[in-house]
Amino acid sequence: MNIRVLACEMAEAVQAFMEKARRFFYSATLVGHRCPSCNGSLTMLSEGECRCVSCGEQFDPTMAFQRCAACGGIPILRVRRYQCQDCGGDVVSTFLFDGLVFDREYFRVKMLESRQRRRELRERVRQMLAESHSGVLSLEQADLHAVPGLVEALNALTVGVGNASSVVPSVEFDLRQYENHVRAHIHDYPLSLTSIPPLDQNGRRDLIWRFIAVIFLAHAGVADVWQEGPDVMVTKHETDGEGQDISGKPEGPDGVEGPVGRAEAC
Repeated sequence: MNIRVLACEMAEAVQAFMEKARRFFYSATLVGHRCPSCNGSLTMLSEGECRCVSCGEQFDPTMAFQRCAACGGIPILRVRRYQCQDCGGDVVSTFLFDGLVFDREYFRVKMLESRQRRRELRERVRQMLAESHSGVLSLEQADLHAVPGLVEALNALTVGVGNASSVVPSVEFDLRQYENHVRAHIHDYPLSLTSIPPLDQNGRRDLIWRFIAVIFLAHAGVADVWQEGPDVMVTKHETDGEGQDISGKPEGPDGVEGPVGRAEAC
């Protein structure tokens, strides 16, 4: 025996029986009732709504044919139940198969009000976020001589990389370009600083400028930087937003075509 198949077959049989019982109930409750407009026969459409077969008029049979047992008043629909419009007492409808009926207009208005409240809430949140934004962060141009010993430390870091030209660049260093270049290549996982492609033909000088850009990005909370043995590792800071601005908006992986030697001196 396949109990699952038998259970599904039983559920389908019960559903079919319920539909037949529903149709029979509606036919029985409408026996003896005729359309108030043309005296035509009636058929039930759904809970709380019937239609005249002759003229097509649709109306609620409970409000049309039933009266309050206490005072004889006309029942009216209140959200999900009928109440007498005169005494306010509940009226149990004899035309409901499942015993539930809904005031469509009431729920329509409530849905509109709910959507309007959500729109207003989103607008308030948007305004709060806009007011909480900080101003544009502007950084001064990097100066290698501003920190005593920085040039010597960079020189020790880049020993053996590229040619042996002087540490102090003879051309200008463009911090914004290098920041954009580094941001375009770092990821959510650790990456060695030497894995970032160079922008300048002078490998040693380019590594120094990449290192300076990474330090500034770390200071601004855009990147995380640490050392693992001889390697400097860098990764995106977990709270760094895509639209955060440091020295300028990211322009692309390089911002230039091929290696260049036109950075701006510090």
